[in-house]
Amino acid sequence: MATPSLQDGIDKAGSPIGLLWQPNAEPWTPEVVRREYAGWRREQAAWHEGVALLNLSHHMYDMWIEGPDATRVLAEHGTNDFEKFAIGQAKQYVPVTRDGKIVTDGILARHAEDKYLLSGIPAAQHWVQYHAEKGGYDVSFETDPSSAFRPGGGDPKLFRYQLQGPLALELIEKVFGGPLPRTKFFHSTPVALDGCSFAALRHGMAGQAGYEFIGPWEHAARVHDAFVEAGEPLGLVRVGALAYATPSVESGWIPSPTPGIYTDPELAEYRAWLPLFGIEGKRPLGGTFFSPDIEDYYVSPFELGYGRLIHWGHDFLGRDALLKAKEDESLRRKVTLVFDPDDVRRVIGGGEDPGFVLSYARDRVETAAGTVGTTMQIASIDPAGTVLATALVAPAHAAPGTRVEVVWGEHPGPGAAPGADLDFPRIRATVQPSPYDRHARTEYRRDA
Repeated sequence: MATPSLQDGIDKAGSPIGLLWQPNAEPWTPEVVRREYAGWRREQAAWHEGVALLNLSHHMYDMWIEGPDATRVLAEHGTNDFEKFAIGQAKQYVPVTRDGKIVTDGILARHAEDKYLLSGIPAAQHWVQYHAEKGGYDVSFETDPSSAFRPGGGDPKLFRYQLQGPLALELIEKVFGGPLPRTKFFHSTPVALDGCSFAALRHGMAGQAGYEFIGPWEHAARVHDAFVEAGEPLGLVRVGALAYATPSVESGWIPSPTPGIYTDPELAEYRAWLPLFGIEGKRPLGGTFFSPDIEDYYVSPFELGYGRLIHWGHDFLGRDALLKAKEDESLRRKVTLVFDPDDVRRVIGGGEDPGFVLSYARDRVETAAGTVGTTMQIASIDPAGTVLATALVAPAHAAPGTRVEVVWGEHPGPGAAPGADLDFPRIRATVQPSPYDRHARTEYRRDA
């Protein structure tokens, strides 16, 4: 029996929205990692005030791309600059459709002249592999799914540990016997520890100082134990799955935007190539913003703040559409919404502390003018004293200090009017910049 494709799922459900709309879906958190080690509040505080250890080893999907055409296939299907892409450097890879809508982003690291590693949510990997196979590029692929989807179980090929926070560099010096070589943002340097060789990528999840250490899984336990032992006197806190899912709200990264692949007739073959039981067929939509048209959920890389990653000096799929979008002053702006704490307790907590809040729902953002945007991720951020949301809003309502309301609840989806109120409560919120974290906003990429 043939494995059902994404197109099979759409056809059976009647529409992309019929397939993806799942009210009250459980929000994603990293698999395998414990939900909490020291409590999510203390874990969040660690990367603000001390040092935090995050384990990224199990939820990342890795794809190695190697061959004479590796650079060409990536450049022709991504917006990035490949003329200035050093071996040992990483970039946020941004592929778009011919209509200029994002597929999703990923972290692309150059390992050799003709070898790359693309990591993250697998939609970008699927996109590159499909076009490479269809276009006859001279390139090969090796994949390592996330631990929840690895056939037969087993360990990942790579460990990924991240140290971040004000004390991260002090801890790193203790572990390695001195400071690491000066390393630019999103560049890596080789390191060794007790005979284990691996890489240190200068990168942090919430815009804080730190490194991501990546190496063969056979060394994972030794490296991890070394960090924990050296970090104990500094108050090192291990970060669990709940807190791990929240720093993106502070750093302004929007995880897993809806891929713009569901409607273009020219992508029918691609949808038939994709498995139904993949990220494109199983990442749910929900919230108070409902539209029967999946294209209302598509986003432009400009809306996500990726305009700086577009290199106009080469030809790539979607370039013409992005040139037009570049001049579109109506595109939404990415902002942070700071929820009113009293409203959070009233609406979410029933008058009490609501505890941990995490949602990837598309909730309506309103003013007196009506709906002016949608949320993309919502999370409790204890150091901020409230709940924050990353949202996309119309330019006229994007200025810091603008007062808005977030419509809280779950639209039932098909069968009810898109704008149905259904007695949804409102949470007052104030627009602030994105990234919300000052370090991420002003200093994070200073020496990129």
